[in-house]
Amino acid sequence: MNAPITSLRAGQRVPFTAYVCDDATADALRPVVAEMGWPVEKVHKGGLRNAVQSLSVSASPQILLVDLSESIDPLGDINALAEVCEPGTVVIATGQVNDVRLYRDLVISGIQDYLLKPLSPDTLRDAFMVAHAMLHAPKINDAGVERAHCATAVIGARGGVGASSVASSVAWLLSERNKRSTALLDLDVHFGTAALTLDLEPGRGLTDAIENPSRIDGLFIERAMVKSSATLSVLSAEAPINAPLITDGSAFFQLQEEMRAAFECTVIDLPRNMLVQYPQLIADIQLAVIVTDLTLVAARDTIRLLSWFKTNAPQTQIHIVANRVPPSALLEISRKDFENSIERRIDYILPFDPKLAMEAAKLGKPLAEAGKGSKTIVPLAELADALMACGDAAGSASEGAKKAARGRSLIGKFAFKTMLSKKK
Repeated sequence: MNAPITSLRAGQRVPFTAYVCDDATADALRPVVAEMGWPVEKVHKGGLRNAVQSLSVSASPQILLVDLSESIDPLGDINALAEVCEPGTVVIATGQVNDVRLYRDLVISGIQDYLLKPLSPDTLRDAFMVAHAMLHAPKINDAGVERAHCATAVIGARGGVGASSVASSVAWLLSERNKRSTALLDLDVHFGTAALTLDLEPGRGLTDAIENPSRIDGLFIERAMVKSSATLSVLSAEAPINAPLITDGSAFFQLQEEMRAAFECTVIDLPRNMLVQYPQLIADIQLAVIVTDLTLVAARDTIRLLSWFKTNAPQTQIHIVANRVPPSALLEISRKDFENSIERRIDYILPFDPKLAMEAAKLGKPLAEAGKGSKTIVPLAELADALMACGDAAGSASEGAKKAARGRSLIGKFAFKTMLSKKK
């Protein structure tokens, strides 16, 4: 009993929406919703009936909370909700009836959880974290293998160190050598080089996303991404330099969410200023690569970046890459002095190879592709393998919690309406 998704609903997906019956429930929800980083204005009055009416003409959110307090036939109303609710939505119900049979029937019908009113902040937080885990559960690839999404941000310690070159090479290696479907997202909106490096036209996808965040959904991603190969797609821009970037960052967050659903790996070429302006972009990033050179300025800013990650994103694993490293006699500061300054080891050293860099630029290929067989790119290949291993390990470490979350419902992420159809 799958209802068609209308064009009116396409492209307007939000992370969370609630439909509640009373002010007390709304008041309990709003602080926790704000704490999760979701818009509090998405807490609506009206309960389940209002949810059905609203979602018939708008996109379903990723997480939906509905109040059953005024529902005479909860299971029948849930079936009506399934008619208008898109696959992929995690549904949480709340109500006043303390009945284990009702809870069991609701879970079988596709509800992820049923919360008894009055709602406490801890109960809401737990329910939302479980829902979030379900949304980020590992995907099944075409070969039937379950894999966690691997998200990596590549950041230059300062301008000109070659962070974009490293990002494009890592993305190419993940897609070609590791055979993972990979998205390369270049967030340097005005001066991005990801498309240029791969000899592609950037298109308007990224600028359209910034101008109209409500359009971002799976179909938008499919159309906006520029394919470099069967397993590598790019989203980049060359926005006019007389057009300032006016955004609250929500478009970038939504792009990450949709890419997480569509690809096995995401590599984000993240300029330092974007990290400062939109720190929320790192919230779901497992891995970060700080690209530096062996200079005093880069040492200073590497220290600052490491400190920022320790404070703002302690969950992110950091890899330090020294790029374009000349012979020892030409170094501004030695590797040992650099490592002493940043108080940790450099993970990978990429030697300066001007001939290879020139060849890659002429061919319109990333360094890793142009230098296949060259010793210069061996550290890049090792970096890509390490990122892949770390991403898989992070997914495995959280798999127990995610399976527990999925176990609280008898459906998978995309089976909400299908399960109800079978029940009927």
